[in-house]
Amino acid sequence: MLAKILSSAVLGIDAYIVEVEVDLSSGLPSFTTVGLPEGAVKESKERVQAAIKNTGFKFPGKRVTVNLAPADIKKEGAAFDLPIALGILSAIGQIKDTLLREFLILGELSLDGSLKKIRGALPMAICCRESKIKGVIVPKENANEAAIVEDIEVYSVSNLGEAVNFLNGDTEVVPHTIDLDTVLKEASKYNIDFSEVKGQEHAKRALEVAAAGGHNILMIGPPGSGKTMLIRRLPTILPGIQLEEALETTKIHSVSGLLPANKALIATRPFRSPHHTISDAGLIGGGQYPTELKDWNFQRCMKFQDIETRMFMSC
Repeated sequence: MLAKILSSAVLGIDAYIVEVEVDLSSGLPSFTTVGLPEGAVKESKERVQAAIKNTGFKFPGKRVTVNLAPADIKKEGAAFDLPIALGILSAIGQIKDTLLREFLILGELSLDGSLKKIRGALPMAICCRESKIKGVIVPKENANEAAIVEDIEVYSVSNLGEAVNFLNGDTEVVPHTIDLDTVLKEASKYNIDFSEVKGQEHAKRALEVAAAGGHNILMIGPPGSGKTMLIRRLPTILPGIQLEEALETTKIHSVSGLLPANKALIATRPFRSPHHTISDAGLIGGGQYPTELKDWNFQRCMKFQDIETRMFMSC
């Protein structure tokens, strides 16, 4: 018995399609996951078994083999829980396979079968659109984030049972939508403003010239002279952020798990102020795929240079 589910994973700040293949065969009961799964993906078997049982379904007493294709790319995160669980239920005939191939399925399972928020829902939704897939099924907490992407259907579910009922046609779920113009307008507001600065006429003039011409600027002065205060307000006099730029910014927040729960889009120009004594490892991160040591990855931030935004550093 074989089932195939479409899911997605993040590589850097972009996503790619992952085909979750679930095979049930005779033999001693076991659960094996292949396809370069890292720790959180390997541990999904425990969450999936408990979630299936606690939702009221029977977990098969067979040899379960899960393959995450392409098998030569390392898979990270807990977003494969829901597709693996649905694949197992499909393989034993609990789910009709009519709709399974039409959706990208994402979600982390709790032991009681409820779904938790995942990282990277926005780039995964963008990948869904680029792959010409009809829509995406995500946890309710990721619905607004995924709905930012136009031309795909976004269905939000709160638990495993609701997802099964939707795919079987027993429950109708209305696609989640948002007013993108309103969201972009509300998210474009800054908490500070360049007009708040009193005095500093020469420094303000230099910043205005740099902002207008897209120039670099070096600020030198003793601590407390206002360098960081001025630079922090520079993004507020830059042109309004465009949707494409906002999506790039939000993707970085999304994959880092830093997207606020009440925000679907980050539409203010980024500002980062690393200390001038920071080490290379502290600035860039480490590992085979560079990752943040604190809360941001410099290599990811440099992505902004491609869309004509700027990262400013005071010194």
